[in-house]
Amino acid sequence: MARIYLDHAATTPLLPQARDAMAEALRNWANPSSPHTEGRAARAMLEDARARVKAALGWSGELIFTSGASEALAIALLRAKADDVKASAVEHDAVRRIVGDGRLPVGADGLVQPLVDGGRMLFAIQHANNETGVLQDCGRIARRVKELGGLWLADCAQTAGKIALPEEADFIAVSAHKLGGPPGVGALLVRDLATLDAPGGQEKGYRPGTENLPGAMAFAAALEARREWLGRAAELRDHLEKALAAAGGVVVAGNGQRIPTIGAYRMPGVPAAAQLIRFDLAGIAVSAGSACSSGSVKPSHVLMAMGWPEDEAREVIRVSFGSSTTRAEIYEFIRVWTAMAADAGQRAA
Repeated sequence: MARIYLDHAATTPLLPQARDAMAEALRNWANPSSPHTEGRAARAMLEDARARVKAALGWSGELIFTSGASEALAIALLRAKADDVKASAVEHDAVRRIVGDGRLPVGADGLVQPLVDGGRMLFAIQHANNETGVLQDCGRIARRVKELGGLWLADCAQTAGKIALPEEADFIAVSAHKLGGPPGVGALLVRDLATLDAPGGQEKGYRPGTENLPGAMAFAAALEARREWLGRAAELRDHLEKALAAAGGVVVAGNGQRIPTIGAYRMPGVPAAAQLIRFDLAGIAVSAGSACSSGSVKPSHVLMAMGWPEDEAREVIRVSFGSSTTRAEIYEFIRVWTAMAADAGQRAA
């Protein structure tokens, strides 16, 4: 059997439409900021890609192309016109590295606790968690941020192109390679450019550097090529989780609202590192937490923030689904998981 890839939350395969769009842009390459004929043609292509990405995402505000979601987050975190920044305790490491200790607590369900006043604040609160799939209550967050006179930065790297974006957010970070586009391109969606300082350069002065036209064209093509497959992903995950629970597994935040493409599971008595090795040897690619921190020996900060004991947090892996995931692949994962859990139970006995 061919290898099984169940790590789509880390990155997902490039769609043929995105590959073709990138190849076409490379054949007609010029610097979009150059005033000559070739440059003007490239500029027209770039602006066409910008309009198409906005339309596909249902966004009526501004769009700044970036090198990915991490840069988009950094631009908003460092340049939003706010007195301070507070981020949820379960944000991606790209946010945590910048914000430091200014973290908002979450409950056992992974949902952010009620926000408190603190001046004109930028609140960095993700749409869906990249490790557990937990979806935040966007309506509640938006209403509270508005009451406080603050700004909301939503990390939508895991939801863009899959479910509707939180239209009430002031800033939204998205990434192409999470939805079938190429790595190296993303965007910061901005409700009002007046809320963001501009250092000068390209992208209306908000992001210096030569624009990645091939990436932008591929990004647009990937979004337009997306098809409705989340219902199938939800069915596959539901089947998977029932089987794992029957085999003694624990579903993280199983009773809450989660995006159908991500699930996190604990196998009692088996460290995640050992599970990853066994799954890889069996031809199955999964991860332990985020791809950016999966090589760390530390337990997941997401699970710890949700109140998980450290020893249990170290036994959790992430399974994430893509449009190409099949029922046969899920059956094979269940078979390997069940055998591994049975071995662990025999050793414990």
